Amino acid sequence: MIDTLFKIGAHFGYAPSRRHPSVARYIFGAKGGTELFDLEQTASSLESALEYIKSLAANRKTILFVGGKAEAREALKRAAERLNQPYVASRWIGGTLTNFSEIKKRLNLLTEQTDQREKGELAKFTKHERLLIDRNIVDLERMFGGLRGMQKLPDALFIVDPKQESGAVAEAKQLNIPIIALLNTDCDKSAIAYPIPANDASSHVISYVLDEAAKAYETNIGTAVAPDSLAAQPVQA
Repeated sequence: MIDTLFKIGAHFGYAPSRRHPSVARYIFGAKGGTELFDLEQTASSLESALEYIKSLAANRKTILFVGGKAEAREALKRAAERLNQPYVASRWIGGTLTNFSEIKKRLNLLTEQTDQREKGELAKFTKHERLLIDRNIVDLERMFGGLRGMQKLPDALFIVDPKQESGAVAEAKQLNIPIIALLNTDCDKSAIAYPIPANDASSHVISYVLDEAAKAYETNIGTAVAPDSLAAQPVQA
C-alpha cells in the first residue's frame, strides 16, 4: 500500500504556512516548500478507516459520501453509485442533515414528479405547468439527486477535504454522526473520527482511496459483527 501511495503522490501536502496544527503529527518533513506526509501513518490510518467501513457494511449501515471539489466529483459519484449509497458531489446544501425532514420532502417531491413524467401523467397539466414541473425536476435533481432513496440520516459520512466541506462536518458533528475523511495538511482533524492524511487535491489519490473504501464495503455487506465494533474510535491527539 505504501508503494502505491507514493507512486500516486499521496505524500504531497501544502506549504508549511497552510498547515493546521492538528495534523502536525502526520508530517514527515518538507521539500521545495511543500510539506510531506509520513506514508506509514497514512497507510495505517487508511487501514483503520477501511476496517470501520467493513463494520458498517457488515451491518448494512449507510455511508453518505461528500465531496464537491472538481477533483473529487466523478470518483465520489462513481464509488457511491457502485455501493448504492447516497452522495453529495456538488455544493453542500445547508440543513441536509440537521433539517433532514425538510430535505426528505423535496426528495419525495422529486420522486413523485419524476414518476409522473415517466408514466405520462403530466398530460393533464397545461404546457406552461409542464414546463415549470420539468424545470423543478432539473433543479431538484441537481441539488438532491445523489440523495435519492435516503429515508433516514446516514450512519457515517465519508468526506473528501473536510476544510472545503466544513458545512457537512459541522452538521455531522452536531448530530454525532461519525466522519471518515481524506484530508490534507490544511484541514482540522479534530471532528474526524477516522482521518486519512494524504493529498486530497489529487484526483489519483482521491480515486484510489475511494476505490479502496468501495472494495472494503462491497466485500463485507451483510457479514454479522458485534454492535460495539460500529462505535467510532476516539481520535488520537
